[in-house]
Amino acid sequence: MATDMTKHFTLFELLKLSVPCMATTLFASVYAVVDGLFVVNCSGKEAFAAINIVMPVILILGSAGFMIGAGGSALVSHAQGAGKTKFALESFTLLTVFTFLLGVLCAALGYLFMPSIAYALGARDNLYEMALVYGRISMSSLAFYMVQYAFQPLFSAAGKPGYGFLVTLVAGLSNIVLDAVFVAMLNWGVAGAAWATAISEFVGGGIPLVYFMRKHNSSHFRFTRFSLRMSTIAKACSNGSSEMISLVSVSLAGMLYNIQLLSYIGADGVAAYGTLLYVGWLFSALFSGFAIASSPLMSFAHGSANLVEKQSLLKKSLLIMAVLGILMTLIAYFGSYYISCAFSGGDSALQTLTEFALRIYAFSFLVMGISIYGSSLFTSLGNGLVSAIISLVRTLVLGCGAVLLLPVFLGVNGIWLSCVVSEIISALFVAVLIYALGPQYQLRSA
Repeated sequence: MATDMTKHFTLFELLKLSVPCMATTLFASVYAVVDGLFVVNCSGKEAFAAINIVMPVILILGSAGFMIGAGGSALVSHAQGAGKTKFALESFTLLTVFTFLLGVLCAALGYLFMPSIAYALGARDNLYEMALVYGRISMSSLAFYMVQYAFQPLFSAAGKPGYGFLVTLVAGLSNIVLDAVFVAMLNWGVAGAAWATAISEFVGGGIPLVYFMRKHNSSHFRFTRFSLRMSTIAKACSNGSSEMISLVSVSLAGMLYNIQLLSYIGADGVAAYGTLLYVGWLFSALFSGFAIASSPLMSFAHGSANLVEKQSLLKKSLLIMAVLGILMTLIAYFGSYYISCAFSGGDSALQTLTEFALRIYAFSFLVMGISIYGSSLFTSLGNGLVSAIISLVRTLVLGCGAVLLLPVFLGVNGIWLSCVVSEIISALFVAVLIYALGPQYQLRSA
């Protein structure tokens, strides 16, 4: 049965609804993490560094899918809440088709310009060749990767977050199995890791397409005839632009991290940062998963003018973000030794460097959820501009600014501290925005 969005959600019910979506985003992040684990332990830290150099580019291209899905989720959920079912179905179909076609175009451009991109990001000699191989193979499945990314929020809007989790679970398990075969058994190195991920993305993007083609599926949505309405595409992209800005900015910051670390430490620094990046993906995926799951509820309550439910959802959501932040910080800090061992490939120097960096980086999780939820909150309320500003300030202005400025005064330690500093300032900024704009959206009394 699809989720009944008209009812009041208790804390337990909100958590119960969110868990499948959180698991979905978590498993979606497993792709790159599994690639990294197999590559660093079977092909060495240089191959691991090569993947980390080109990975931000793939994430930037794929983020367009999440932009359309997040913005489209708010749009169709709001339409449902207002009783515009036909418009919701047509918009759902249009946005899915647009995402896939955009993915084909981005894949062609990515394949063409990958040599220049890898070189510009600092890859040289053997590192360059491996980065090029991984990047170009990844383009083969980009359209399906973007569709899968788009369906993360759209499955919640369709009232089927559990089904979204199952799709991602199947895709994630296929990636793990294929990595074991291609990288560990056949010793294909970065090419094997890339093909394992590409095939799993065909699975993860293909299954939802088949599911929503069925007229009698059990969700709120199905594919139907539609008209090309550029206003709908523009609205979805505008409303979800904050999510794309966030992902793009994180990726740009990742590029700056790699460039700075190549300058200060070399390939070991890039490999160590790769571990931090993977931990960050996994933990932030839980924050994002909750935000994705709760966003349609807020959009529906906003569309139906249910002020009591909006205030209730906000309070419960902030409480969940705070508890998750504490738990993740403790796990990352006290688990830093075991995590660094897993990604060091038996290299003691790399393990020591990674453990030290992760113990600092762990404190960023304390407040990270506030910014992620805040951006999603304003998207769900239809204010893409404020959501985009939050994402821009958090990841591009603060994230990139910190990684450029702090090393000037603190050396390489400034690189590890930059994420902690930027997340704290960002959380304060978001808290001020929610308080200041709360009365406008009836999130609090004036």
